[in-house]
Amino acid sequence: MKKHNRTPAPQQPTAAETYAARRGDIARLMDVLQMELDKHAEAAKADPLNWGRTGDLGKVRSDLIDLVGFMSGMEREHVEAFLNDAE
Repeated sequence: MKKHNRTPAPQQPTAAETYAARRGDIARLMDVLQMELDKHAEAAKADPLNWGRTGDLGKVRSDLIDLVGFMSGMEREHVEAFLNDAE
């Protein structure tokens, strides 16, 4: 009889482990976003007539509104109303 040398399948991470890893990734991405916003602000300060940088922030703002809406279950209009209340 032939012996089978099977290696056990690697254990898959649990939902909790995957959640923790993804949450850590998101925290790091938020840190990078803050650093990039700071760099972007310096560039905008150096070139205050450049509307392209304003457009960049419009895109980032729009994407963040979508993300907040997704995470909170809020409609986009409600997230925008929340932002308008802060003004």
